[in-house]
Amino acid sequence: MNHNLTLYNSLQRIKQPFVPIHEGHVGMYVCGPTVYGDAHLGHARAAITFDTLFRYLTHLGYKVRYVRNITDVGHLEHDADEGEDKIQKKARLEQLEPMEVVQMYLNRYHKDMEKLNVLPPSIEPHASGHIIEQIEYIKKILEAGYAYESEGSVYFDVPKYNQDHPYGKLSGRNIEDMISTTRELDGQDEKHSPLDFALWKKASPEHIMHWPSPWSEGFPGWHLECSTMGEKYLGSTFDIHGGGLDLLFPHHECEIAQSVAAQGHEAVKYWVHNNMITIGGKKMGKSYNNFITLEQFFSGDHPLLEKAVPPMVIRFFILQAHYRSTLDFSSAALEASEKALQKLIDTYKRIDTITPAEKSSVEIPDFISMAYEAMDDDLNTPIVISHLFDASKIINGASSGEIKLSKEDLAKLKELFDVFLIGLLGMDFGSESGGSDSSKAFEGAVDLLMEIRADAKAKKDWATSDLIRNKLGELGFNIKDTKNGVEWSVK
Repeated sequence: MNHNLTLYNSLQRIKQPFVPIHEGHVGMYVCGPTVYGDAHLGHARAAITFDTLFRYLTHLGYKVRYVRNITDVGHLEHDADEGEDKIQKKARLEQLEPMEVVQMYLNRYHKDMEKLNVLPPSIEPHASGHIIEQIEYIKKILEAGYAYESEGSVYFDVPKYNQDHPYGKLSGRNIEDMISTTRELDGQDEKHSPLDFALWKKASPEHIMHWPSPWSEGFPGWHLECSTMGEKYLGSTFDIHGGGLDLLFPHHECEIAQSVAAQGHEAVKYWVHNNMITIGGKKMGKSYNNFITLEQFFSGDHPLLEKAVPPMVIRFFILQAHYRSTLDFSSAALEASEKALQKLIDTYKRIDTITPAEKSSVEIPDFISMAYEAMDDDLNTPIVISHLFDASKIINGASSGEIKLSKEDLAKLKELFDVFLIGLLGMDFGSESGGSDSSKAFEGAVDLLMEIRADAKAKKDWATSDLIRNKLGELGFNIKDTKNGVEWSVK
């Protein structure tokens, strides 16, 4: 089957056929977490979005080098250039070394990603591990005439750059409008323009994280690390750069300017951004008191949560919306996702219990081709999920005896679930309740009760059979007797 993947390219704002720069090889760079706190639902959406893209590109046969950076220096409080480094602030408050803070939250992030069945990237470079490369990158920009030194710091000269190249092309902004709406911040009088951004900051005496450079003892600006590490690991041009929509401006806009200034050309062919998650229509954030970490989701320990949420439910909830659309969180929406996912899981388990017929009694749509078509259409995972539910109706009809399915059609339906639900959407059935040993023990205990009930029915011990069914029903279980055996699920 010939697949023609299209991606919505933020730069052109249109869907474009995906054509790798190097045949058979794809370079993908994604802005990873700033590790000064626990990961939240927004982090999960970005990670799952690009995990899905990574899975699909690999599935199509491409050799993908997936780079996801770790920001552990230079991410300042007030904006990209001023304030206290967030990791340094956390280190000071908790009386830890900055790299202790980084490692602590990075370990937690990795555990969260593992629970969400997010595949690890090919390379996970740290900004603090590439200071030398960032200094050399700054030198190139200075030599090109698009940066200047001021009081030990180095700034990118945005107005000068804009004379030769359009600044704002990614976000569609006009520099004159940006200047008129940009407020002057205290401590920025060393800049030539309020739009100029830091490439290197001179460290204040109390600043813990600093390195020697030709200009001062200091640290690199936040925007610089991605340009530097992208070039180092993927080359001067590469295919895909991704991140959250909140990074489009100024972070990714500044990256474009840096690469053009240092290299003479843009580095990225396709810019891909996932949209934000909202709660009750408001952007998720600590200032709105609606900030929920992934660990709080998994444990249920938050006022906005009615119960613990299994990781696969979170993954399914995120994939039910297109990655470019806003996704609104609510407990009701999560509960609906949990029930929907459970229906698909139950359906998948029924496939192997169906006795195949010589010929199907109904015509089966080519769900596999339809699902590929949806994935090719800018990773339209909601449409893929809708095809899975349409296929489920047919499978459940065969399970109840309403229709017949041939061995070939059953194999195709199983392939549909194997390839798309498990392989590409990344649903790990072993993680239905978080993948814990206790969840496996729970399933085993219920299966044992089903076996005891089946044995009781075989012996015509209807009292025991009905007792088990009724008691499990009171506890919230659905027990269904079919011609292929007994099925159970949680209500």
